Amino acid sequence: MRLGLLLALITGPALSARAANSCNPRDLEGTYGFQLTGETTISSSGEPKPAVSLARLVFDDSGGVSGTSSAKFAGLLLGNPVTGRYEARRNCSVSFDLQDDSGGHQHFSGVAAPGGVRVRFRQTDPGGVRDGLLVRVPPDGCRASDLKQKYTFTLSGSIVPMTEEGASREVSAKGVMEQDSNHHFHLTLEGSPLHATDVAISVESDCTVEQELMLPVEGNASPVKLRGILVDQGKEILAIQTDPGAMVSARFVAR
Repeated sequence: MRLGLLLALITGPALSARAANSCNPRDLEGTYGFQLTGETTISSSGEPKPAVSLARLVFDDSGGVSGTSSAKFAGLLLGNPVTGRYEARRNCSVSFDLQDDSGGHQHFSGVAAPGGVRVRFRQTDPGGVRDGLLVRVPPDGCRASDLKQKYTFTLSGSIVPMTEEGASREVSAKGVMEQDSNHHFHLTLEGSPLHATDVAISVESDCTVEQELMLPVEGNASPVKLRGILVDQGKEILAIQTDPGAMVSARFVAR
């Protein structure tokens, strides 16, 4: 075999792989929905505790981050403006940090998809939450008409007691949220004997989504309030449950 052909066979796949992992750092500039879910040991006791966060973040053209964050910890909803710095690299790796107005500081690291539409990341602080997702928000904002006809959804987490008499329980649900001809949404739970339940949903111009629904649970319907961000041109909603005690995240994906 000729040396030139041999080198082409050896280096070709390597170059293709390298090209597939090449990003323009400026592609990360823009607005994103941020969702972080999992367990954390960042507390005075060191015990693993569930935590969920939702944010709308703007990555500017000078390496700065700003936005607002809604975090659930120990069943309580905390909202804060956040600021920070980020670095995006040509190998598609991304790192950023956020600080809220109470002084809390968090650090994150992940990998962006080419084009910067999506970043999977984790919190790098010891004991930090591991499962994070950034997805781009439309640059011109959102309208209710951006909602798609049909979404599959997953909802998972736990309900922690807010009183001494309460008991913790796990939450897990899958199903479909679908829009009818009158633009009203209805939710059907996978495997549920109950009929579809109504969903009240509103979309703000900054792509914040508020949802109120009845989630069928063990033969009954339990009220659930969600706060989310409409991302990827309306194809997804990243959300967390805002009811007291709920440490629950949700994701709706258009189909």
